[in-house]
Amino acid sequence: MGIISWILLGLFAGAIAKFLLPGRDPGGFIGTTIIGIAGAFIGGWISARWLHHPISKHFYDGATWVAAIGGSLVLLIAYRLIFGNSRD
Repeated sequence: MGIISWILLGLFAGAIAKFLLPGRDPGGFIGTTIIGIAGAFIGGWISARWLHHPISKHFYDGATWVAAIGGSLVLLIAYRLIFGNSRD
């Protein structure tokens, strides 16, 4: 998968993470999108590094999607813990 595919996967993973954890985030749509992209990269890296699941060359690999969504969820939860759950 190329960098554009990872960015698209991150956008979708961020949207799914936002759907699973509804609420107002301090960063809004842009912050959630960036968290999704970063979560996809981190989830893929953790999956390849410690879970011994190589990063797939295919965009539609289920394990890659689970890793990306999981990474996005972890980053979104950490972001809410650090910066608060709602905007002022």
